[in-house]
Amino acid sequence: MEDKDLLQIVATACDDKRAEEIVALDMNEVSLVADYFLICHGSNERQVQAIARGIKDAVEEEGMSIKRIEGMEQARWVLVDLGGIVCHIFHKEERSYYNLERLWGDAAQVTLHVGQEK
Repeated sequence: MEDKDLLQIVATACDDKRAEEIVALDMNEVSLVADYFLICHGSNERQVQAIARGIKDAVEEEGMSIKRIEGMEQARWVLVDLGGIVCHIFHKEERSYYNLERLWGDAAQVTLHVGQEK
């Protein structure tokens, strides 16, 4: 499966758990860490954990596996590593503090089909 297809599956999983402000960045030209970053947030720790579990379930449903999940216990910033895609699931307060969209401002945004666009 192409990373761009997996990115859409992950974005849909986030949307299904009511993640807010889902943004995908194309990291190919700006970083060697991953091809894409997906960034979103939840309003509380329980929702952040549910979003991360939703991603894990959706990826496993496609016959793939997660390389690593970090931050589930505190659920302030959960990182889900899928290899070519790294998902950053923030608690709302943490997202504005770290502001990854500004930090990686040179990365192009990827159009996702979630929410109203389905």
